[in-house]
Amino acid sequence: MIIYKQFSFDSAHFLPNVPEGHKCREIHGHTYYLTIFAEGKINNPEGWVVDFGHLKEIVKPVIDMLDHHMLNDISGLENPTAEILSVWIWDKIKPLLPGLIKIELKETPTSGVIYEGI
Repeated sequence: MIIYKQFSFDSAHFLPNVPEGHKCREIHGHTYYLTIFAEGKINNPEGWVVDFGHLKEIVKPVIDMLDHHMLNDISGLENPTAEILSVWIWDKIKPLLPGLIKIELKETPTSGVIYEGI
């Protein structure tokens, strides 16, 4: 069974490696939407795969590092594309959530990344 929990955060960034004149080279912000997917069997007696409250406890410190911050100032995010950010988030959460199978990170309502830890 696969469960999921959604989160959001607001961050600013710029992409230093894109060509001069590209709009993403300038500082701008996004409201990101992050969905965490975990897989497992239903545990008894609780009747759930993972407590959603436990998922929130795992993800909250990561969100707190990103929310209302300049992503470029965070170690490992000097070139914070959605792809690089999704790997960074995965690396923070996976050790604490063995059942993690994928994350979806939306940078805009129509653009995002799905990362499965490969």
